[in-house]
Amino acid sequence: MDDGGIQEEPPSARFLTPTRSGGTRWVDGSEVDSSESAPSWSLEDERSAGAVSSNGGAGAASRVSSGAFRRRFGKRPRRVDSLDVESMNVRGAHGHSAKEISMLSTFAMAFQTLGVVYGDMGTSPLYVFSDVFSKVPIKSEVEILGALSLVMYTIALIPFAKYVFIVLKANDNGEGGTFALYSLICRYAKVSMLPNQQRVDEDISSFRLKLPTPELERAISVKDCLEKKPLFKNILLFLVLMGTSMVIGDGILTPSMSVMSAVSGLQGQVPGFDTNAVVIVSIVVLLLLFSVQRFGTGKVGFMFAPILALWFINLGSIGIYNIVKYDISVVRAFNPVYIYLFFETNGIKAWSALGGCVLCITGAEAMFADLGHFSVKSIQVAFTAVVFPCLLIAYMGQAAFLMKNPLAVERIFYDSVPGALFWPVFVIATLAAMIASQAMISATFSCIKQAMALGCFPRIKIIHTSKKVMGQIYIPVMNWFLMVMCIIIVATFRSTNDIANAYGIAEVGVMMVSTALVTLVMLLIWQTNLFLVLCFPIIFGAVEFVYLTAVLSKIQEGGWLPLAFSSLFLCIMYTWNYGSVLKYQSEMRGKISLDFILDLGATLGTVRVPGIGLVYNELVQGIPSIFGQLLVTLPAMHSTIVFVCIKYVPVPYVALEERFLFRRVGQKDYHMFRCVARYGYKDIRKEDHGFFEQLLADSLEKFLRREAQEIALEASTMEAERDDISVVSEVPQSPACDGDLQTPLLSDQRSGDNNRMVTTDGSDPVLPSSSMSAEEDPGLEYELAALREAMASGFTYLLAHGDVRARKESLFMKKFVINYFYAFLRRNCRAGTATLKVPHSNIMRVGMTYMV
Repeated sequence: MDDGGIQEEPPSARFLTPTRSGGTRWVDGSEVDSSESAPSWSLEDERSAGAVSSNGGAGAASRVSSGAFRRRFGKRPRRVDSLDVESMNVRGAHGHSAKEISMLSTFAMAFQTLGVVYGDMGTSPLYVFSDVFSKVPIKSEVEILGALSLVMYTIALIPFAKYVFIVLKANDNGEGGTFALYSLICRYAKVSMLPNQQRVDEDISSFRLKLPTPELERAISVKDCLEKKPLFKNILLFLVLMGTSMVIGDGILTPSMSVMSAVSGLQGQVPGFDTNAVVIVSIVVLLLLFSVQRFGTGKVGFMFAPILALWFINLGSIGIYNIVKYDISVVRAFNPVYIYLFFETNGIKAWSALGGCVLCITGAEAMFADLGHFSVKSIQVAFTAVVFPCLLIAYMGQAAFLMKNPLAVERIFYDSVPGALFWPVFVIATLAAMIASQAMISATFSCIKQAMALGCFPRIKIIHTSKKVMGQIYIPVMNWFLMVMCIIIVATFRSTNDIANAYGIAEVGVMMVSTALVTLVMLLIWQTNLFLVLCFPIIFGAVEFVYLTAVLSKIQEGGWLPLAFSSLFLCIMYTWNYGSVLKYQSEMRGKISLDFILDLGATLGTVRVPGIGLVYNELVQGIPSIFGQLLVTLPAMHSTIVFVCIKYVPVPYVALEERFLFRRVGQKDYHMFRCVARYGYKDIRKEDHGFFEQLLADSLEKFLRREAQEIALEASTMEAERDDISVVSEVPQSPACDGDLQTPLLSDQRSGDNNRMVTTDGSDPVLPSSSMSAEEDPGLEYELAALREAMASGFTYLLAHGDVRARKESLFMKKFVINYFYAFLRRNCRAGTATLKVPHSNIMRVGMTYMV
């Protein structure tokens, strides 16, 4: 697959012609967006002769028919986009190709995953069997071997088979999680609810689009179905938001469960250490855990992996000790017949015990969610070589202990520890529980940030705690919210068994969401056999559904708690996304016509004073309605106007050299430009306003120089081709310029052009000797001088203080959601400029009301 990108193609070649207003129009009559003017030259003259074929209409119809299928997933040749400030470079020239990771680095990362990824799953032996046998009393070895067999095959099927071998491969340029899957799907099908996608986004080096083979009609049918039916778009968005909200709900329960399970080991070991003492100590540990979050995980992260490695070694060693000492025959649990006997003997109680069995795989989703910090191979190596065998041995050891001590189910983990090792194991267990909690807290922060980037969560304060590691963030509001909720849970439930009843519902829900999304990835993106695609949701989805029915049976016993938290965050995220989409659509309807701006003249009907005005809006094209309000309200307007749109694209990261897209708005003497600043959903907007302004100004200057070079090049090329254009029109089209692949570009690849502009190494093209250089262009020098004068006068941020209201004829529910709930979220979220720490003296706000 070449690097040219993918786009649905028009049915025939279409060329640009200038219009009266300075905009552009396709030859077939359809309008280009009127607010963005193309350069004053045209490609029609050089193409018109070639566009007229002497073969007649039949030949053209044949070419259109044969290319109909290819246009739906068509490939474009490597080319240059007129918006891109790097307009002489093409995708693939920046060296973003994946590098091979050495075996030593893989093992080093595998060691680090122990402290970040596997903390939650690693601490599950603290409470799994105690919860299972609280539902099913031990009457014979069938209960012990059946429960052990269930745990073993659950770990083997879900984390090992599903995540390690399948789900980890469905990553988005090395990023994992539900939002990563959603962004991956958004790149192959236009399913985003916010209609701000642009063709030029596909030229980002991290886009790395790989389409199925054209023969897969099934993939194209799925793509068309997703794009054309809003219902499926809403269902997909709902699944993603539900999965994310459940991760947040899990982040509330994990610290409570892990810390309380570790502290409860003192009960029975220390005289007088009762339930009240367990609750108090657990609350103190939770206060300490959440209080140190503001320092960042980087301050204590270096000790995470060694502690968890020591924890897994303890699990394996104690498990082997118990197997050898008490009953080595527990290896019979590898026979799945004991699962059947377990259900046959205990009936409905065995089904209820599945709710405790599912606790052994809590944290499995972290393998995928935390993929961005590691590599697929490192996570696979760590789980296969360390986590999986140590967990199996630990559970087998506990089962062997229960064979001889069936009454020790309530404190099975600590009772099975040899007496001389109790205190060292207790200390390590407490630290491991805190690390497991830390992992879920960090995952919650990451989910909130990704949701904000994709327009699904209100803007709140994010603090970056590390200058070296981009993913280490701290969200104060969420941190204190989680802390308060965890303390309330511990003080209310007062028992690990009661918390376990609420634990697991969110985890199973996230797993089912990931199963659905990965199935869609298989259908849309992977070249997977249909039988294998169906096997994935049938096998794993069926198992997860059974577990879901079991944990839902515990709703009255506390299972309502994670559902309540998840529902709260789901409502917040869906409402914010719904209101943002309606606001964007309202802005699209209220765009100002370019003809109106042109009628005002270069002065815009007011006084132009030195300075650069940054008009912030959400439109990727068109003149926003706030600009008309500014012209009416302000007594003067800045000499240079830049319409700035901060846009998040469905990729993890956008390279700095690919961040800004520029296009001129109106004629040169208007000094108006559009700038789209693109960020990935995991990019960090740490730059202050000074750095952002300097970067924007430098990019704008670079754009002006490249524009002048292209004008000179185009003039020289058209002059050279004017003499022999009739000869060129008789030459058959080459594959590179096939009618299905021609694109309306500022400068295109030409198979017969000796002065070719695009270079494969991304270097600047060499202009013909007859063309005028940038330094000799007086218009360019004048414009650069005006830009520098405006920069010297400073930047002003022109913002809309918007109020979003539902129309009078709207339904009651829509009015309630928009006028009250969404309005409340907007009033209490951060302003966009707070990210750049813009001084208040540089900000001007204009009141706007958006009727949606």
